[in-house]
Amino acid sequence: MMEAIRLEFQPEIKEKILKLLSSFSTDELRIVEEDSFSDSNFEEDKKKLEIAYAKLKGGGEKLYSVDEASSILDETFSKYDN
Repeated sequence: MMEAIRLEFQPEIKEKILKLLSSFSTDELRIVEEDSFSDSNFEEDKKKLEIAYAKLKGGGEKLYSVDEASSILDETFSKYDN
């Protein structure tokens, strides 16, 4: 899995930066132009969050504390524990 960072630089050093980065193989480094970079799951994730928020706001969902969730899980596991 590759990591991504964003670089901001003065235009006059772009050539030097690209020369340095070109010394790496494509397995090690891939240059992605920012305007072509997008999170392919962003819109899907955004829709899921909007739906979840609407349910929460409308009272269709309930929030649990960590202790409450732990208790619910303990009860559920004990039902299936042999």
